[in-house]
Amino acid sequence: MRKILYLILLALTVWVMGCKNTSPDAGSETAAEPTASQWVDASIKLPAGFQAITVADSIGRARHIAVRDNGDIYVQLSVEKNGKGIAALRDENGDGHADRIEYFGSHTGTGMAIYNGFLYCSSNTEVYRYPLPEGGQLAPDESQRVLIVGGFPDQRSHEAKSITFDQEGHLFVNVGAPSNACTEPDREKGAKGQSPCPQLEWQGGIWRFDANRPAQSQKQDGLRYATGLRNCVAVEWNPAGNSLYALQHGRDQLSFLYPELYSDEDNAELPAEEFLQIDKGDDFGWPYCYFDQRKGQKILAPEYGGDGKQQGRCAGIKQPIVAFPGHMAPNDLVFYSAAAFPEKYRQGAFIAFHGSWNRSPLPQKGYFVAFVPMKDSRPSGEWEIFADNIAGLETVPQPSDARHRPTGLAIGPDGALYIADSVMGKIWKVIYAG
Repeated sequence: MRKILYLILLALTVWVMGCKNTSPDAGSETAAEPTASQWVDASIKLPAGFQAITVADSIGRARHIAVRDNGDIYVQLSVEKNGKGIAALRDENGDGHADRIEYFGSHTGTGMAIYNGFLYCSSNTEVYRYPLPEGGQLAPDESQRVLIVGGFPDQRSHEAKSITFDQEGHLFVNVGAPSNACTEPDREKGAKGQSPCPQLEWQGGIWRFDANRPAQSQKQDGLRYATGLRNCVAVEWNPAGNSLYALQHGRDQLSFLYPELYSDEDNAELPAEEFLQIDKGDDFGWPYCYFDQRKGQKILAPEYGGDGKQQGRCAGIKQPIVAFPGHMAPNDLVFYSAAAFPEKYRQGAFIAFHGSWNRSPLPQKGYFVAFVPMKDSRPSGEWEIFADNIAGLETVPQPSDARHRPTGLAIGPDGALYIADSVMGKIWKVIYAG
């Protein structure tokens, strides 16, 4: 028996050696096939078992991102690169890193999404769409771009038109308020808040449109779906809950404008960055109210007679489902509907916090991707930091010091989480390696 086993082992050894010696490049060194491991960015801090792969290093100042079912990536830029406003990326050899990058589009902006066979993107005043290219083509044909919605206000602050879609053919567009707290003049000590706030007529809310009809305008075709929202760069429809969700950027400068009511420590934490579940017709209270996560209440804003304690007209305003510390700038939101990550992440929410500027003289916060566990479309546990050290600094004195700032998120067809950076345009693909 031992002799038979020995002969079998000897035969296998000879066969393996023969295969090696008869390969096309026998006797010479060959380059190893590219693997994801060579692109792993170990500087990004992730939970055990996860890895961040560098898809691209510097595609331009990225905003939101969308990933097609074939793995192609599209990124809206806030500043043109190579004379264009959108980047298209393709990994052609399966190692996670983009081998092919092309640029197209004649506008910059924020919104980027794929819906019903089209690529939708936004400037600061319009929403457009392109047919997704077929065959080996990566960038869409620019001549086929169609205006879906126009006529949004041209404003200098909170101008980002982030977008999302439900399952019934509706397009939702964030229209931020062009001020801090609807005072005239804006951000000036002693300025009183306008009541009613005239900006709420066409700004400070989320509007709904027909996703499939070209040449719409906000004033003629839009439905104001929700109001009282200062600025929601992060908006996302959650199919699991059949509902719209968003995160609001809270108002600024409480201690600067009202030092008699708020300390610098108060200003650093207040108001909360609100994670909101939104129903048609909701009013979340801006500019009259803000949410104090320490008190667990909506509080009357000082521009409208508040003293940092009283609720007044804000007592009945809808509250957030999660209240994050102030000024961390939530810029994108995705719900994890894939199966590649461990069970705890299923149906949960990933949120990109772009990072604060208004916490000075205290250190800034944010610059990470957070995770909120969800069950039945409601938070089911405490939020946690999922991807950290994106800024490349342990302490961020000012936003300009951050090397990278997360601003866009997307889920790929393989269940990976993509993160886009607004400083240099670095793109990461986060995978679970187990």
